[in-house]
Amino acid sequence: MVEYRAIIADPKSGKCYNKEITSKNASSLIGKKISDKIDGIFVEMPGYKLEITGGSDKEGFPMRPELPGPRRRPVLVAGGVGFNPRRKGERRKKAFRGNTISGDIVQLNLRIVQYGPRPPEDLLRPKEAEAKK
Repeated sequence: MVEYRAIIADPKSGKCYNKEITSKNASSLIGKKISDKIDGIFVEMPGYKLEITGGSDKEGFPMRPELPGPRRRPVLVAGGVGFNPRRKGERRKKAFRGNTISGDIVQLNLRIVQYGPRPPEDLLRPKEAEAKK
């Protein structure tokens, strides 16, 4: 069974929210790519539109938007996602995931593109905070 941990960024407030995606909703995300827009129903946010901005696999290798497919492969990089050069002009070969979501992905990074009728704080509030109220 596929499970994802979604990190949802709210550009208006600058906050991020965690949400677990399980069962049928997680299975329907397989095959989507970075920069694809998805419906908020997948993360229990009806009326919202979200954009996939990245993610990482079970070993922590980040997804790169310019790599096609779901595989992990080594790439010679000089900067960008997953690599911070120590010296000017430094290049290094590092392993990255492709831009397509597969069953090996554990974390998905999402950004809110279109807002729904209710604020995101109400929809993504942790269950512990609801129990205390």
